Amino acid sequence: MILSALIFILVAGGLLAWMANLWHSDSAKWVALATVGIELVLAIWLWLQSASAMALPAHGGWLAETRAEWIPRFGVSFHLAMDGISLILVVLTAFLGVVSVACSWTEIQERAGFFYLNLLWTLAGAVGVFLALDLFLFFFFWELMLVPMYFMIAIWGHENRQYASIKFFIFAEGSGLFMLVAILALVFVHYRGTGVLTFDYFELLNTAMSPSTELWIMLGFFIAFAVKAPIVPFHTWLPDAHTEAPTAGSVILAGVLLKTGTYGLLRFVVPLFPEAAGYFAPVAMALGATGVLYGAFLAFAQTDFKRLVAYTSVSHLGFAVLGIFAWNPWSLGGAVMQMIAHGISTGALFVIAGILQERTHTRDMRRFEGLWSVMPRLAAMGLFFAIAALGLPGMGNFVGEFLVLMGLYRASSVLASVAGVAFVASVVYALALVQKTFHGENTHGWQLHDLSGREMATLYSMAAITLWLGLYPQPVLDAAPNTPNSPPAIAVARHEVNAQ
Repeated sequence: MILSALIFILVAGGLLAWMANLWHSDSAKWVALATVGIELVLAIWLWLQSASAMALPAHGGWLAETRAEWIPRFGVSFHLAMDGISLILVVLTAFLGVVSVACSWTEIQERAGFFYLNLLWTLAGAVGVFLALDLFLFFFFWELMLVPMYFMIAIWGHENRQYASIKFFIFAEGSGLFMLVAILALVFVHYRGTGVLTFDYFELLNTAMSPSTELWIMLGFFIAFAVKAPIVPFHTWLPDAHTEAPTAGSVILAGVLLKTGTYGLLRFVVPLFPEAAGYFAPVAMALGATGVLYGAFLAFAQTDFKRLVAYTSVSHLGFAVLGIFAWNPWSLGGAVMQMIAHGISTGALFVIAGILQERTHTRDMRRFEGLWSVMPRLAAMGLFFAIAALGLPGMGNFVGEFLVLMGLYRASSVLASVAGVAFVASVVYALALVQKTFHGENTHGWQLHDLSGREMATLYSMAAITLWLGLYPQPVLDAAPNTPNSPPAIAVARHEVNAQ
């Protein structure tokens, strides 16, 4: 029952934090910290217990599984399972949960109990998404993430929080309805062919359907995951949501919620619809390459610190989309590594942005110049995570992007060349962020205190993980699927042959 515990600990912890705030104003954050701490300990314990067996079913097996009847009349069950990629994403979620509570320690003063309720329930929904193997249950957790995140942005966000929260909810809920229709269509197609009404992932694999039906149902899933990933042109909600969210909201959005989109592509779109995914792969990869360049160049044009970091997410996760649809051992390992490394490095940049805004009450980088002499420890961390984001060798982002490009070259040398240009663009926006924020003269007369012990512990731990991912990536790469002969890679190769 440990898989159920990973979800219900967060749900119960959120309720307890909400109630604890009625007794004492500071008790909610301590309850929330204890909850995510227990979650992280359980996740790491599972990792250590399963280290030798960590793999996707393609070359290993499931590490843990639990199933119980829920709505048997309609074939709905409470089915959770964990493999390598689920496990590392749950560990990432738990760790960023600790980071989110830490960076909210002094930022959130009003209605703190309700804030931590929403934070922990968002994490619970994300963990459920990474573990659910019943499609109805998956959709339930998918929707569970949205409402508490909406409240986090709408209540504790910044100047334009109402606009950003409503835009986020409309995009997320609208795309979720596409997925719901696609799930029902898949279930009914399976029922018509077999006479069995079920939402179970394993039962729905290899469902017989016509190529056109498979393509249309696959597109329903793809749109939902493309909005959350985010893939251009479905990304327009992201800069506003990131910019207006509180620091913890931005960390969870970048580090966890965006990963549910790429996880959905990896877990559901390709395995459930292999032929349609293979046919659609060139289009998906073209969208991914567009996002890589588009996000990098728009990031360079920003003056708002958080908005710049938000656009880098569009670029970095474009690499993950390329890796997933290239679908070979190199690209898949790179996609998984990019998902994890991006969650850490971009989450850290949002933590830095939150620290700066809490002290200066602005996000405008044109007013930050000269901060290196005022806050040297924060500036050093800003430089570290900026060069991590641009893909410096020795850090996790480099491993992910390098492996994606290696795998992508096997599928499409043209797209690999286009994506390679993003390396140059990422250098430009990363150095611009450092130069505008920390270098120059302190013309605005800032007199600010540097990182506190809590903030140093948060950022230093994230820096250590980034270095570990870059210097010893094998544990994460072991979790990546290894299916070199799957339909997408074959389809892309065939597409290039036909083009020649």
